[in-house]
Amino acid sequence: MTISAAQVKELRDISGVGMMECKKALTETDGDVEKALDLLRSNSALKAEKKSSRTAADGLIVIAQTSDYSALAEINSETDFAAKDSKFLEFCNEVKNHLEENRVESVEALNNDFNEKREALVQAIGENIQIRRLDLVENVGSVGTYLHSDSKLGALVSINIDNFDLAKDLAMHAAASNPSCITQDDIDKDILEREKAIYKKQAEESGKNEKIMEKMVEGKVRRFLEEVSFVSQPFVKNPDQKIQELLDESGAAIVMMSRFKVGEGIEVEKKDFASEVAEQLK
Repeated sequence: MTISAAQVKELRDISGVGMMECKKALTETDGDVEKALDLLRSNSALKAEKKSSRTAADGLIVIAQTSDYSALAEINSETDFAAKDSKFLEFCNEVKNHLEENRVESVEALNNDFNEKREALVQAIGENIQIRRLDLVENVGSVGTYLHSDSKLGALVSINIDNFDLAKDLAMHAAASNPSCITQDDIDKDILEREKAIYKKQAEESGKNEKIMEKMVEGKVRRFLEEVSFVSQPFVKNPDQKIQELLDESGAAIVMMSRFKVGEGIEVEKKDFASEVAEQLK
C-alpha cells in the first residue's frame, strides 16, 4: 500500500515522532492513522523502558507560580543538546503549565500525569527523559523566585511578610550560596557529626594538646555552620551584612526554601566516544 505524504504529516503532527518512524508505522498498519498512533505509543513505551537505565544528568529547571504556592521541578535529559531541543522545551513548558493549573503534591504523581508524553518524547529525541524532582513552597507572605539564565539552577524562598523584593533577593542568594538549612539548628545531625569527626581527626593529627584541639574543632564546626546555614551567611549583594540582619531590618523570617541545580547528586559514568555512539544506537 502506498502511504501518502499527507498521511505521514498528519501522524507526525499528532505524535511528534520523526517522518521515517511515522511512515513505517503507517506501512505496518495499512495506512490506518489511529492504529499507527497506537503502534507508535507502544514503541515509545518500549523505547523509553530500554533507555530508562541510562544516566540523565542534564536538562532544565522549571518554576510554576500560583496565588497559593510555587513549584520547582527538575526535568532531565542525557545531554545539553537534547535539553535545547524544541520538543524537550515544549515538554518542560507543559509541565510548568500543568503545575500552575493543578496542585501536584509529589514527583511520583507528576510522573504519572506525564508518563505517556514522556515516553513519546523519548521516542522522538532518542534520549532518556526523566522528571526527577518536585518541591512546593507555600505562599505564606511572599515567595521569591530565581531562575538562572540557562534554566539549570532555580530557587524558591517563602517569607512570612508581604515584601516581594526581599523574597526575590533571598531566592537569588539561595541560588548563589546554596545553603543546606535555614538556621543552624536545622542542620542534619548525621551531617554535623560526620563533619565533627573529620575535624577531630585533623586536630589529632596536628599534635596539639587536648584543649587546643578542642578549640580547633569548635572553631571549624562554627565556621561550617555559618557556611551552610541560610541566615548565617553573608548576603551576596552586601557581604558585610548577614542574612539574619537583613531579615531583622524588615521583621521577616524565612518560612521555606528550595533550591535545585540540574544534575546535582547524580553520578555520571564517563564513556569513550565509541561507547557513547553505540549507546545512542540502542
